[in-house]
Amino acid sequence: MLAVEGIEAGYGRTRILHGLSIDVPKGGLIALLGGNGTGKSTCLKVIAGLLTPGAGRVTLDGEDITTLPAEDRPGRGLCLVPQGKEVFGAMSVEENLMMGGFHRRRDKADLAEDLEGVYTRFPRLKERRRVSAGMLSGGERQMLSIGRALMSRPRMLLLDEPSAALAPKVVEEIAEAILGLRELGLSLLLVEQNVGMALEIADHLHVIRGGRIAFSRVVDGGVAPDELRSFYLSGGHDDES
Repeated sequence: MLAVEGIEAGYGRTRILHGLSIDVPKGGLIALLGGNGTGKSTCLKVIAGLLTPGAGRVTLDGEDITTLPAEDRPGRGLCLVPQGKEVFGAMSVEENLMMGGFHRRRDKADLAEDLEGVYTRFPRLKERRRVSAGMLSGGERQMLSIGRALMSRPRMLLLDEPSAALAPKVVEEIAEAILGLRELGLSLLLVEQNVGMALEIADHLHVIRGGRIAFSRVVDGGVAPDELRSFYLSGGHDDES
């Protein structure tokens, strides 16, 4: 579904990604792990069209989208759930969700159907649909961010550290929700620092260090956290603030 090939990218004169390549098969759930400053979020920015690479290309279901504007990518089926549980705080939960389908705003019947689908998947959002999004807890905001992305009817979903700053019980809920997205036929690229969560839900792990893939394993019950430690921890400055 998604192919990232030989990406070189950075900010100004600072190069962050050095020939990075990663594939996400149709229906797959791939995890990209790494410490702060290793280039995880930079990779997602390139895929989402928020950062233009200096070299390499990005293809979605065989279509080259390397130079496609970021605002046109959701219409092609690619959607980013950004880090930080970003929501429109002054708007209600339901208004936030409807913003996710903005490019489909003429399809009112389909939007109504998809809205009910999000509420079925996240009953807590339905309970709080009239509440201002700024009043939600961190876990509820994360559910709202994912639900808003689903309103765009994506085929490929990018998730940037969905477990960050959440209590362990809430992390479990988010992990279950992400697994449930596969029932919709979605392909997923999960960027995480939570190794335990990634080991539980991903099909394949990649660890990024210094802007390159340093470690890759299929998750089949045989990947131990100790095996990841020397690859997962790295130094460097945080390029992902």
